[in-house]
Amino acid sequence: MSRRGNTVRTGVLALVALLAASCGSPGKPVDPAPVGNAGWPQPAHVAGPDTSAGAGGDTGCNPLASLAPAGTSIPGGSTMAKIKERGKLIAGVDQTTYLFGFRNPTSGDIEGFDIDMVNAIARAIFGSPEGRVQFRAITSSQRQEVLQKHEVDIVVRTYSITCARKKEVQFSSVYYVAGQRLLVTKESKATKLADLSGKKVCAAKKSTSAAKIATDPAKLVPVSVDNWSDCLVMLQQGQVDAVSTDDTILAGMAAQDPTLQVVGEQFTQENYGIGVPKDNEDMVRFVNAVLENIRNSGVWQESYRRWVEARLGPASPPSPQYQ
Repeated sequence: MSRRGNTVRTGVLALVALLAASCGSPGKPVDPAPVGNAGWPQPAHVAGPDTSAGAGGDTGCNPLASLAPAGTSIPGGSTMAKIKERGKLIAGVDQTTYLFGFRNPTSGDIEGFDIDMVNAIARAIFGSPEGRVQFRAITSSQRQEVLQKHEVDIVVRTYSITCARKKEVQFSSVYYVAGQRLLVTKESKATKLADLSGKKVCAAKKSTSAAKIATDPAKLVPVSVDNWSDCLVMLQQGQVDAVSTDDTILAGMAAQDPTLQVVGEQFTQENYGIGVPKDNEDMVRFVNAVLENIRNSGVWQESYRRWVEARLGPASPPSPQYQ
């Protein structure tokens, strides 16, 4: 047989062998990409216990005593005059807390009770807030930093006044009083921190809420995140058992998800103040004068009815304390 004939015969035999092999048992299939239990992805920068906002009662000062108001006139060379010359009030705010500071998905505007306070201050400086406020969205953990670096003129972001914080920044008089409670699913039987012993409870970093759950005798498992909206998502996905923070913030979360509920009594008192850089005392006195006008003119009550009353019931503006 010729060499060409041998080549053809060899090729035919190889093909027959290949076909025979293909008709045999396929053997055990191989999974090219084995997958274990896939959990929900976590938000960025999830951490554990955080006591940086201070824990326990404020005993080193009277945290609620602010500088007495000095009217809403704007002297030359004052902090307010520099803001007016710049043409913008720069305010550190939240854009993720429904009812207090959130971005309206339809208009794109930042709205809420805290935003109404910002606009009132801008109105006192410029005559109208329209186009006169530069909102800077910040996390809870950034509130002190942006004031210390003079990156903003004020912070209005559900900012609880404490003695520890007053060492670093100035605060206005109290403009709102909240209280820490719990947000859980409607299937949960928890109504107080003691019911959550050994369970994961979420709060925002550098918040008084995070300090509370990190030090409470109930021995919770603290989870700290950048924004309260991260806590909401983690609760919805079953990554935490509860969210613990001010009832104002929790009310906004419950309003967005009917499967969740705010439970229990208030177990802290959170006094919100407007943060101002430490060396801008004239601005503190100016803001306090604006807050006096807000309380006495009905503006506070109007804003509260619009944003909060339907969720937390009637309330009145807190009385200021001055030093």
